Amino acid sequence: MQKENNNNPPIERIMKPFQEFLHAETSGGVLLIIATIIALIFANSALSEFYYGLWHTEISIGIGEYALTYDLHHWINDGLMAIFFFVVGLEIKRELLAGELSTGKKASLPIAAAVGGMLVPALLYILFNAGNEGASGWGIPMATDIAFVIGILALLGSKVPISLKVFVTALAIADDIGAVLVIAFFYTAEISFFALGIAGIFIVLLILVNLLGIRNLLIYTLLGIGLWLAFLKSGVHATVAGVLLAFTIPASSRISTREFLIRGKDLLTGFENAGEEETDILTNSNRQAYIQKLESHYEKIMSPLQRFEHGLHPWIAFFIIPLFAFANAGVTVGDSFFDSLINPISIGIIAGLFLRKAAWNFPVHLGGC
Repeated sequence: MQKENNNNPPIERIMKPFQEFLHAETSGGVLLIIATIIALIFANSALSEFYYGLWHTEISIGIGEYALTYDLHHWINDGLMAIFFFVVGLEIKRELLAGELSTGKKASLPIAAAVGGMLVPALLYILFNAGNEGASGWGIPMATDIAFVIGILALLGSKVPISLKVFVTALAIADDIGAVLVIAFFYTAEISFFALGIAGIFIVLLILVNLLGIRNLLIYTLLGIGLWLAFLKSGVHATVAGVLLAFTIPASSRISTREFLIRGKDLLTGFENAGEEETDILTNSNRQAYIQKLESHYEKIMSPLQRFEHGLHPWIAFFIIPLFAFANAGVTVGDSFFDSLINPISIGIIAGLFLRKAAWNFPVHLGGC
């Protein structure tokens, strides 16, 4: 075994520790925590001016008057996080169809918990701020940061049952979507119903493409970008587009498992008979043809939902979520930090977020009775 390892190319020996880290279940959660700590250090050091200025850097994508111009913070929260919500939406759809949320009883529990987790914090905030100038901020404690929730679960790895992971993920998603809708309809200065109408057209097109049996990922990607642009211009939080897009992605395979096995064995046999064992694949066109057929066969058994999920998951875990944490977790702890904690607004937010756990647990206990 040792001799086999020594014969590996040097680059493989160098990359092996990194590959093991990337395949570890907790790696994404570790990067999330590291990014959060770095953000706090930047925000409370001599680099704070650079840190805050970085996120206000404007970036334009497009040509001339058709360009989109937003600061970096906006691109991360409304752009990259839409991809994150898309992947989470795919996971929820998979569980709704054939997983832990496939029955009405199981699906209703996280929804009930999410409703409690939104209403109780809002009511507690109003209790402490009724009649004050900060009374309109009741929507602040309603939102749950799903990225951090899932990151913490990832740190626990296999110690957390899959059913609990799915439940908490579904709960956080339902809660976050509800909070986003509240912010969109109660805190948005202006909503463009024309843009929402365009978004509706894209949703109809996505559903139609699904019903026609089209499995090309590029088509769904292009229509998804159009849907995201419509939401971006509508005034409604653009991350909602990611969840809606996820539910239009086909979850069925083009061929059955039995057909995949039979055809796959035939192709492997053909590959074996197409050349000698030591024949270089580069000089054997017949074997190359069988490999291409195997690749096509693989795509037929893998649904578009699985292919999207498999392809985007590494980008979510190792780039988008850590970047999101680095951009949003930088809180300055100044001299007046502790004084601000006794402000009615702060008390309302803290009480709402702290007691949210009780609001979440209430329907959970009911479901266990």
